Amino acid sequence: MAELWIDHVVVTAPSLEEGAALVAGRLGRTPVPGGRHALMGTHNLLLGLGPGLYLEVIAIDPAAPPPGRPRWFRLDERRGGAALTNWVARTGDLDAALAAAPPGAGLATDLARGDYRWRFGVPDDGRLPFDDVFPALIEWRGGRHPADDLPDSGCRLAGLTLRHPDAAGLRLALGAGDARLRIEPGPAGLSARIALPGGGEALL
Repeated sequence: MAELWIDHVVVTAPSLEEGAALVAGRLGRTPVPGGRHALMGTHNLLLGLGPGLYLEVIAIDPAAPPPGRPRWFRLDERRGGAALTNWVARTGDLDAALAAAPPGAGLATDLARGDYRWRFGVPDDGRLPFDDVFPALIEWRGGRHPADDLPDSGCRLAGLTLRHPDAAGLRLALGAGDARLRIEPGPAGLSARIALPGGGEALL
């Protein structure tokens, strides 16, 4: 597996308002408008977590037509409130990373929003390996990254814990990479420790 680095963490929500309320309640910071993704019929909000890193709140865009395919991050299947459900890993070679990834990591797809250009591993069914604990894979193009243009929230990602019954298999699939990752056995899911600007940490 090519080296993978945490690019952003993903809060999926029934609406952007509900996702923003979760983030503001936990971190004391409100994410700012991001944009729309025509391919998936989704829209998002973003919160900067320091250089090269951010938090994304994503939801189905009620103003967009149905995309005619399953949306990413299982948004068509999600039930319940806003929650941290996914993460995205950055790679310098998406084709190599997808070739080395477990089956179901997706097909390399060219995407754009405004001045941002990227390639993304898009699964056909919206699901990711290891019960969505394996990351979506991204390769940024053109030298621009959303975190560079976001206000500094003062919040920083202190650690990202991944849990799965097959923790050993997940660890092998991810390989060496970001030191902020911790992999543990347990029910499938993830949690993020966020260092707050006034001191202390919050959990998402």
